[in-house]
Amino acid sequence: MNSKTLTLIIIAAIILLLGGCGCNKYNGLVQGEQAVKQAWSNVETNYQRRTDLYNSVIKTIEGSANFEKSTLKEVIDARSKATSVNVDINDPQSLQKFQQAQGQLQGAFSRLMAVAEAYPNLKTTQAFQDFQAQIEGTENRINVARRDYNTAVNSYNLKVRTFPNNIFAAIFHFSEKPYYQADPGTEKAPDINFNIK
Repeated sequence: MNSKTLTLIIIAAIILLLGGCGCNKYNGLVQGEQAVKQAWSNVETNYQRRTDLYNSVIKTIEGSANFEKSTLKEVIDARSKATSVNVDINDPQSLQKFQQAQGQLQGAFSRLMAVAEAYPNLKTTQAFQDFQAQIEGTENRINVARRDYNTAVNSYNLKVRTFPNNIFAAIFHFSEKPYYQADPGTEKAPDINFNIK
């Protein structure tokens, strides 16, 4: 075998090795990105479940005579805003808007539930009791889905940032994904006062 043939074989072997390595790294990045998308889809599914539960209890409350309509209107408006936000998991600002809208919906609904305590007839309806039982489980599912999303993002971001994956990520235009973050102010413990006399 002459040196020219040997050189061609070595170059071909290097190209095949780099090509195989590149395909493997690219496929790993695609799998990581799909895991992030699936995890985000699970977050949205659980928020949809909560919205559906909210819708059913809103209908129950609307059927109650003399209920405070302004509080109910706040929830309906917040629900409308929360369901109109489109999220791009590549855009941290859209994720933040989604989180804010969900937080506003949850806050408005908490106020509605506090007002509902003053209506004993409403609290005894089967639909309202069913809602109270289901919402706790749904909130737990949302927390698990958000945690799973952040786990998938962490795994993907590690693939994008570690060597030699970062070279292939840059070549194929893969970039880091944003984490689901806590609402601003939740890192501070709430001030609870019991005015028991």
